[in-house]
Amino acid sequence: MKLKIDYKWVALSVTTIGLFMGSLDSSIVVIGLPTILQSLHATIVHGIWIITGYTLMTTIFLVILGRLADLYGRVRLYNMGFAIFTVGSLLCALSRNGEQLVIFRFLQGSGAALLTANSAAIITDAFPKKELGMGVGTGIMAMNLGAIVGYTLGGVMISAFGWQSIFLINIPIGIFGTIWGYLQLKEIRMKPVGQKFDYAGSILYSIALTTVLLALAVGDPLSTRNLWILGGGIALFIAVIFVELKQKFPTLDITLFKIRLFAAGNLAALLNSIAFGCGPFLRSLYLQLILGYSAAKAGIMLIPMEIIIFFLSPISGRLADRYGSRILSTIGLCMTASALFWFSTLNQHSPYGAVLISLALFGLGAAFFASPNVSSIMGSVPAEKRGVANGIRMTVTMTSSVLSVPFSLMLMTLVMPYNKLSQIVGSTQLNNTNEIPQFLKAINHASLIIGIIVLVAVIPSILRGPRIIQPTTPSADNKE
Repeated sequence: MKLKIDYKWVALSVTTIGLFMGSLDSSIVVIGLPTILQSLHATIVHGIWIITGYTLMTTIFLVILGRLADLYGRVRLYNMGFAIFTVGSLLCALSRNGEQLVIFRFLQGSGAALLTANSAAIITDAFPKKELGMGVGTGIMAMNLGAIVGYTLGGVMISAFGWQSIFLINIPIGIFGTIWGYLQLKEIRMKPVGQKFDYAGSILYSIALTTVLLALAVGDPLSTRNLWILGGGIALFIAVIFVELKQKFPTLDITLFKIRLFAAGNLAALLNSIAFGCGPFLRSLYLQLILGYSAAKAGIMLIPMEIIIFFLSPISGRLADRYGSRILSTIGLCMTASALFWFSTLNQHSPYGAVLISLALFGLGAAFFASPNVSSIMGSVPAEKRGVANGIRMTVTMTSSVLSVPFSLMLMTLVMPYNKLSQIVGSTQLNNTNEIPQFLKAINHASLIIGIIVLVAVIPSILRGPRIIQPTTPSADNKE
């Protein structure tokens, strides 16, 4: 007797693997970067691009790929993404110098962009409205877990098997995901007829976003050069808005922001995602440079937060299906703010138990905010615009992630000069113990300000209003 599995579970299994792997590789390199640079005889410039290049590719093309998916099919592009990501991972492991690894990380990032741009839309198409929160929650769990597990797994694998292992682990999983997606995923939504791709808006948008991200993520964001680049990027974005408002079928659909749930949810996500990226970075600095833990030990210390996110994200999605997203998302933001406020009080003599309280609150905040918020955003848009809507949503989130580390450093420069801070962060230990008080004060100062930013996100979260029930796709309840 042939066992029949509901299509929604098949779609969820494939997209969960893709989200986890794409998110994992955005963070797994961070802990092992000094080892990689040493092995390849590469420079810190290569190191910046090894990390930033992957995230830039993932961020820049999300909206464009989401629009292409709406036009030509999400499943086709998703499966293509798995294949590109797998090939890119293999080439990264085979790199012989810094230049090669940077190029292949760009390729790997383009595959991750195809996975990320289509996952939530595929889940939203496959799940009925009453179960959407649970489906999205599982995907968010995989994505958040991948981002955080990368810090732990990277240190352990590099210590045990060498730096190439963090890329080689993707190969068997990527091959399985590619074949499983090709055999099991199917298009369950009619493609739009008569719509054309917006080349002008897409090219201008890509240039604008690239310019802004480079200005904020590479070098000192407050330098004269970077401020000029940032100004140029903002001017290009203003031009994008005017161009897209005149397009009949725009890539960046500005009209989606007229939907209250969509606009409020993305604003709350923008502010919260900065904290989600800053949190592990600041904790890593505290554990390694203040408390003196190794990279591997610091990564292992984050496991309690990972466990909380793993188990609670699907549960919070189910609760959002029953009670709505507004209350749960707001509670999550308050918990994240509390975690940052608590962390800002720690000192060089604080026990791990005190750190654990911050980790637990941060994990609870991430679990209770992300799943309900994504469910609220994706459930508010028409089915034919879910690809571009998810692209916008993920661009907001990924942009915040790209900016989180430079933003953390910028806040820390309010206490410690940028040059001295760069030297300390680029080392494995504090060479001068007299610098500990000032460096610790810089970490605490940044945590406090980021906590206040998260509290500001509570305002749009509360004001998002009741959820809107958009019609589901005809095949959303397909059981085949």
